[in-house]
Amino acid sequence: MIRLRQICLVASELAPAVEDLSAVLGLETCHHDPAVGKYGLENALLPVGTSFLEVVAPTEGGTAGGRYLDRRGGDGGYMVILQCDNVEARRARMAELDVRIANALNYGDFTGLQLHPRDTGGCMLETDQTSGDQAPDGPWHPAGETWKSAVRTDRTAAMVGAELQSHDPGVLAARWGTILDLPVSAAAAGEWEIALDNATLRFVEVADGRGEGLGGVDLQAADRPAILAAAQARDLAVNGDSINICGTRFRLV
Repeated sequence: MIRLRQICLVASELAPAVEDLSAVLGLETCHHDPAVGKYGLENALLPVGTSFLEVVAPTEGGTAGGRYLDRRGGDGGYMVILQCDNVEARRARMAELDVRIANALNYGDFTGLQLHPRDTGGCMLETDQTSGDQAPDGPWHPAGETWKSAVRTDRTAAMVGAELQSHDPGVLAARWGTILDLPVSAAAAGEWEIALDNATLRFVEVADGRGEGLGGVDLQAADRPAILAAAQARDLAVNGDSINICGTRFRLV
């Protein structure tokens, strides 16, 4: 089992990004994780069906998040976080592949691996496991214990994909396929895909001048007109079925 469970965005300021996500996508904050404070960050998590959008923002200088903002020229995608049921086997696999673990997470019944972005390419990739309940709507430590009460699906039903951009998307897709031990398939011309249990990782050419990184998120829209109208009312960039929020392309499917 391997699912897309969380996407993390990084913003220079937390509140404006969260306000845009809430107002446009109809989402509600379920949790602020105090554990990110040791990294000089503050955050908010917003459920999207049974998955989560997280926004982090630096609260002090010299943080990894702040350096990422500088490197990519502003707010944008930061991390792809997957739920698996074999984190220890994946830990051993990373050693075989010489992929460094930037941060090993252990909160008792929740363990995970944040992989070094220089070894993965694209962005930081994380695989996490929750002991016991492995249901799609099961517990998820980063989101707190009461996240289900904040689920709102009248506008946005689910998170169904992430878009990684690269000057050589085929090479990046192959690298992620090797790390995740999943097959890579050709999609549209110059694009590649990795299928997860509940979503698709798409690998595309850089088209925004920001270099390699997590450029977009695919959302299953429950009320497309309401989302587009709310984005226009907030003067956010809208291109067809794609909306730019927090430096990230949200594609409605």
